Amino acid sequence: MERLYFTTKIVSDDAGSVSCLAWRYGKPDRIGDVVEKGAFGDIDLPLPMLAFHDLKSPIGAWSEAIEDDDGLHLRGRVLVGKVAMATECHELVMSGGIRAVSVGFITKKSKPRKGGGRTISQAELIECSMVPVGMHPDARLTSAKSVIEALAIAQAITRATAALTAGTKK
Repeated sequence: MERLYFTTKIVSDDAGSVSCLAWRYGKPDRIGDVVEKGAFGDIDLPLPMLAFHDLKSPIGAWSEAIEDDDGLHLRGRVLVGKVAMATECHELVMSGGIRAVSVGFITKKSKPRKGGGRTISQAELIECSMVPVGMHPDARLTSAKSVIEALAIAQAITRATAALTAGTKK
């Protein structure tokens, strides 16, 4: 089984519902691999949700897989309050300590890409894990209905205030 790490968007709420962009199509990850739209085919749901690719640490399940033009989106539930590691991971997501997901899959069909990496046209998705740092440069956490969103707003206000203040000083 191969594991590819990339940063993505994870949205979570207090009940443990989560959603993410599990893979962005058409753009290479940090090692040059590109997964084509449709490569994951029919996904066997529910898909295991693990902590850090540890097969001994299931923390929930992904119950919905939606493929659109930008990538594969997953929705599921972290077992907050029922599994200790799930509760810990949920707290880390809400605080920004976990910002990414990483997919584990078996490549069924691929070809080498110029400049390195592969174009993967067929793969079996095995699991999707929560991880602190990912591989894909274009996918990153932008919201977790918590501190992350508040910090982003505060940073934008700080930048705007600095720009306005700089314009009035002579």
